[in-house]
Amino acid sequence: MPTDRQRKIAQNSLLLKSFPQEIRDMVLSLSSWRTYDRGETLFLQGETAQAIHIVMDGWVKLYRIAPNGGEAVVNVFAKGESFGEAVAFRGIAYPVSAEAVTNCEVMRIPSTAILEAMRKDPEIALSVVASTFIHLHSLVSQLEQLKAQTGPQRVAEFLLELCEQESGKCEVTLPYDKFLIAGRLGMKPESLSRSFARLKSVGVQINRNHAEIEDIERLRAFSEEDPVEAWHKG
Repeated sequence: MPTDRQRKIAQNSLLLKSFPQEIRDMVLSLSSWRTYDRGETLFLQGETAQAIHIVMDGWVKLYRIAPNGGEAVVNVFAKGESFGEAVAFRGIAYPVSAEAVTNCEVMRIPSTAILEAMRKDPEIALSVVASTFIHLHSLVSQLEQLKAQTGPQRVAEFLLELCEQESGKCEVTLPYDKFLIAGRLGMKPESLSRSFARLKSVGVQINRNHAEIEDIERLRAFSEEDPVEAWHKG
């Protein structure tokens, strides 16, 4: 059975929070929890999908290996976020691989548990659709960033997502290594370094794995500027 901490994180996740308590308890009773070391694989591209995963602690990346052998980071998930919904119910192959970016703990919900929950309460399907929609929206946003924002603007938006406040001065910890941040933002590591350097002009200082943001609103304004103007500011 889950600990109180595990139960709280799971119950507050987007996937499970709208489930009736009885159904949620059933799903939790059928689930399992496991810790992974940094770099450890959760599943590989091509393996048959049989479960949905919720991150309890740490960070997990989803990635694909391109025909040329290069790694394309699809998304990175943090505490309380779920992944695998779209393929788990169909029993088809995972289109991506999953790897622990940091030491982490992950909850594994067998797809049969969610299917049983849907049989008991068909409205649960709406929660699953909502969770899947969030993932789709995230991918669309990433595509929009790649098409409509400069590298420094994408980095600025990434830093803003880490801020726990809406204005003023802020210091954030970069959650994973810079190579992965670059992959997550569709950049090469050297482009990320140049982007960090450009952000100095809008009050951002990078010190190892910390970023000091002088003015959150100023950085947000830069991230939302016309890309041409933002580029010339660098």
